[in-house]
Amino acid sequence: MGHLSMGRVALVVHDIDKVGAWYEQAVGLHLVQRDGETARYGAGDTVLLELRRDPGARARSRREAGLFHTAFLLPDRAALGQWIMDASARRTRVDGMADHLVSEAIYLTDPEGNGVEIYADRPRSAWTRKGAEVQMATDPLDIPAIVASAEGRGAWQGAPAGTVIGHVHLQAGAIPEADAFYTGVLGLDLTARYPGASFYAADGYHHHLAANIWNSRGAGPRSLPSTGLAEVEIRLDAARAAAIRDRAVLAPAGNRLVVNDPWNTPISLVVEG
Repeated sequence: MGHLSMGRVALVVHDIDKVGAWYEQAVGLHLVQRDGETARYGAGDTVLLELRRDPGARARSRREAGLFHTAFLLPDRAALGQWIMDASARRTRVDGMADHLVSEAIYLTDPEGNGVEIYADRPRSAWTRKGAEVQMATDPLDIPAIVASAEGRGAWQGAPAGTVIGHVHLQAGAIPEADAFYTGVLGLDLTARYPGASFYAADGYHHHLAANIWNSRGAGPRSLPSTGLAEVEIRLDAARAAAIRDRAVLAPAGNRLVVNDPWNTPISLVVEG
C-alpha cells in the first residue's frame, strides 16, 4: 500500500474576512490565494484551508453532522510551545487541552463555530499499540514542559513549513454507519474506540479521520448548502483509490474522485503519483 495523507479542508462561511483573519492570527496560517468568494490559507507552500463565502448559506446547527474539528499538526513539540506563548500573549480563546498519549493538543473554535485543534505528535516509537489499535487517552496537558521545549527557538512566526492537516474529526449520526463507511468503503483501519466515537487511520497513524455522535446522535444527511464543512480532501495512491472505486460510487471531478459519507459530507480523493 502506498501513502495516504489528509489534504485541505474547505469550509463555507458567511464572513470570509473575519474568519480568514482569525485563521491568520489564532492558527498562524497565511493567505496563499484570494479570488473573490474563495480564500486559501496555508503553511509554507501548502494550502491547508479553503474558505468559500456564501452569505446566503443556511447556518449549520452544532447538533447536525459535519465538522467536529480540523486538526493542524505542527512539525514538533517546540513549535507547539511557540504557538502557546503567542496564543497566550494574544489572549486567544482556548476551549480545552489534552494529552492524548500519542499527541499533545489544544482546542479552539473559529468565529463561525468550526472546531480547530492545534497539536504535535509524540514520536511513533512512544505510542502503545495492540494490533491496529493505538492507545489514546485524554489526560491533563503539561503546558510548562511544552513551553520549555521551545527554549531558544525564538518567537512564533506563524505556522511553520511542514505544518499539515493531521486529521479531521467529524460529527456523524451513528457509529456503526460511520465504521461501515470509513473502514468498509474508504478501507481505513479502526485504531481506537471511545464511547460514542471511532478513530480511523492508514499506515499505522493514530487517526486520519474520526467520527463521533457526542452532539449529533441520530443526525440525518446534511442539507447543503450550509455553513461549515464543504469538503475533506484525502491524498492517496492509485492502488488505494482503485480499491475504493471498486467499493463505492465515485464522481470524477478533474484530478479527484468525490464520494459522500453517509451524512452527505463530500470526501474528495486526490490521486498522487
